[in-house]
Amino acid sequence: MNKIKIAFIGIGHDHANPNITSFKNHTDLYEVAGYCIPEDDQPQNHFSPDDKLFEDMKKLTLEEILSDKSIEAVVIEAVDKKLTKFALMAAKAGKHIFMDKPGSGSLEEFSALIAEVKRQGTVFETGYMYRYNPYVIELKERIKKGELGDIIGIEAQMNCIHTVEKRNWLADYKGGMMHFLGCHLVDLIFSIQGAPEKITPYNRSSGLDGAKGEDIGFAVFEYKNGLSFAKTSAVEYGGFDRRILTVVGTKKTVELRPFEQFEEGGKMFTDKTEYSVWEWTNRGEKDRVYLDRYDTMTGSLYKYINGEENPFTPDYELELYRLILAACGK
Repeated sequence: MNKIKIAFIGIGHDHANPNITSFKNHTDLYEVAGYCIPEDDQPQNHFSPDDKLFEDMKKLTLEEILSDKSIEAVVIEAVDKKLTKFALMAAKAGKHIFMDKPGSGSLEEFSALIAEVKRQGTVFETGYMYRYNPYVIELKERIKKGELGDIIGIEAQMNCIHTVEKRNWLADYKGGMMHFLGCHLVDLIFSIQGAPEKITPYNRSSGLDGAKGEDIGFAVFEYKNGLSFAKTSAVEYGGFDRRILTVVGTKKTVELRPFEQFEEGGKMFTDKTEYSVWEWTNRGEKDRVYLDRYDTMTGSLYKYINGEENPFTPDYELELYRLILAACGK
């Protein structure tokens, strides 16, 4: 199995540490050329890069990475505002790209990136880890087979509690939490139901502790046969337990809750409950799956570069980005 030579651009994204770690751990798939910190890219809020992560990697310049033909792929983990900028530079250099989510906030810039990826014919993958959750993959397959009947609604939540510093940082983006975490939920709704007829955003700042960012996000997605919604909050105790994906069909309802949680010892899991009985006391059928948040996503890039079809096409990514901006109120 031929290894793919990769390099990392930026360290400022919230997912930089675990994503870079995951790529480095896949020594059977990737050869790491090095990393760069372009434009003094630094963490955008209270997350800090793990210095030990870079001890065994060569520090390069952005120009060295882009001009080195032996480097086939790059992983963009810069701060959100510069994700698309560096991804577009990498696309023009003919690199395969893993770019963390969601993009820099400009539809024009993101459109230029997608156009360049399509022109180059290179792989473009984004860091929506929920796409790779085993239950999400299974659920989509079952929906295609008609096991849930017609889908009449999706409830998607991704909640947490953040510091006042991070909630002030959210003010850099229209929609705040809907941009930062709600983008994952928009991806799930869109990938299951397709584009909605209308999106109505209800994003607000709680004002708690004087924070200015829109730390409460909510958007309604209107479809011909029902309504779906995405909700994301940065001021919610117990929010991690209320990370939920509920898909309501005419034959069955499937709920993933908690979407991500940890057992004692650190193992991550997702719980699933299925309802198909019309009884008040029905508690559903329950199951659990264990997962790694990043490894499947990391391995997918290798498969896509080696010819496996990426179900999330560049056109899909562009339309998703439009919907995210609409949910943010742009």
